Amino acid sequence: MGIMDFIKGGVHQLAIARPDSAKDYWVYKHPDQNIPSHAQLTVDSDEIALFFKDGAFVGSLPAGRHTLDGNNIPFLGLLISKFTGGDVFICEVYWVTTREMPSIKFGTSIGDVLDPKAQIRIRLMVYGEFSARVIDPTKFVIGLVGQRATDNSSFLGWFKSQVQKVMKDGVAELIVKQEWPLLKVTSGAYTEELETSTLANVRKHIEPYGVEIVRFGDFSITMDQADKDRLDKLTDRIAYVNGIGSVNGGMAAYQQLAQAEMMMGAAEGMKQGGDGGGAAFQGAGIGMGFAMAGNMQNMMGGMGGPQHAAPAAPTETREQIMSTLKQLGELKTAGILTDAEFDTKKKELLAKL
Repeated sequence: MGIMDFIKGGVHQLAIARPDSAKDYWVYKHPDQNIPSHAQLTVDSDEIALFFKDGAFVGSLPAGRHTLDGNNIPFLGLLISKFTGGDVFICEVYWVTTREMPSIKFGTSIGDVLDPKAQIRIRLMVYGEFSARVIDPTKFVIGLVGQRATDNSSFLGWFKSQVQKVMKDGVAELIVKQEWPLLKVTSGAYTEELETSTLANVRKHIEPYGVEIVRFGDFSITMDQADKDRLDKLTDRIAYVNGIGSVNGGMAAYQQLAQAEMMMGAAEGMKQGGDGGGAAFQGAGIGMGFAMAGNMQNMMGGMGGPQHAAPAAPTETREQIMSTLKQLGELKTAGILTDAEFDTKKKELLAKL
């Protein structure tokens, strides 16, 4: 409906309010910039109405029912259209919700973070929900106009992207600075510290737009299951090397772990063979397990471990040699072997191919 339609129709009493379908919106913009004088404007108890002209803030009205009359509301005089004899206000009207808005869900990738113990990079995710509210409606609308996000759905998309951007940078930075083991981070051991730090960083970034993050309702950091399995394995090996489970520690401890893993692998193969495999299959599985364990023992002994007389090991297959090379590579990556030790043993193994 245009300006002349209002005038010709003699419309002087028009009810203007946020529609029921938009009650849960952060912001609602009145669809028409032509507001007849003496229209009845309704503002609910949990919102405020803001008036703008040509992108500039003019005034606001609190909760209640207001008759839009320039004689009673002085700032409306700035909105009168001279072409209509004062019968129409030309302006943009926004209703802004001021109550706390709960259960805003978020989720984003933090990126690759280096685990301080295992020295491998793990990709982390952060997700959960938070609540927020508008603390400065004028700044809020001005910020939205500047971001071209003047409708509710555009605002929510922009707002969540800003929160997640701050989270992505802040969470990764805190984990790296504190050198927290990632297994403990994902178990929730540092959730309180992460929430406090993230809340402070997000507030600092968001409050200039007139919005406050009130609290997190949920805050979880996770990693891919394959990464978790890989990190679990390396962490266990490092624990053995540091002396857990063995008074000798170091390479002797790792040797014990490697032998145990090979024996468990052989036992698992025997189990999968079932009763139908017969005693011969079971015996072969056990024999292979002991042979592989013996190979690992000889490999470790050749790198400076205790020198003990041992029977000659069976000739290694190509697959066994490549498997040993892979294990040596893991030891080097974990910092257990030096480059020199790795290169020496690598040459010895490659010479057998």
